[in-house]
Amino acid sequence: MFDAIFKIVIFGDAGCGKTTLAKRFMTNKFISDTQMTIGVDLQVKVLTVDNKSVKLQIWDFGGEERFRFFLPRYVKGAHGGIFMYDITNLASTLHIDEWLAVIKESSESFPIMLVGGKMDLEAYREVSTKEGKKLMEEHELNAFLESSSKTGQNVDVIFQELAQIMLKNNRSSWI
Repeated sequence: MFDAIFKIVIFGDAGCGKTTLAKRFMTNKFISDTQMTIGVDLQVKVLTVDNKSVKLQIWDFGGEERFRFFLPRYVKGAHGGIFMYDITNLASTLHIDEWLAVIKESSESFPIMLVGGKMDLEAYREVSTKEGKKLMEEHELNAFLESSSKTGQNVDVIFQELAQIMLKNNRSSWI
């Protein structure tokens, strides 16, 4: 039995690491040869947060622009979101306004965490941690972390922290 069931959407530009983040969280393994997500991929995982059993439905949304028109449908009923960008690719932050506008169009309101991926490629960084935090503040997002799906750094923390925020904000979703 679960204390809460939450739907999370992961979105952002293609190639920023959304699928590898979800797969690392699900399997605790780095899968480097992931295929481009066509539309959306759904995975489910149960974890314990603040002594509560929480079931997460993780919706990994394809980042190519041609799939964006699907997003409002998949956002319906979401309790939380992860906007992901690639710290080695400044361009992956440039469409945040467009992504967030699609979310707002769906008239859903839920906490969104900003996640900078590919920390293992620090030598190629184009987006500083300070710039990431500034993006979070400018867009009034709920949290910010950087991670590496390759090393596993902060992967579990992302989902734990988002689940904690959702537990506080969505008491009506508790079973």
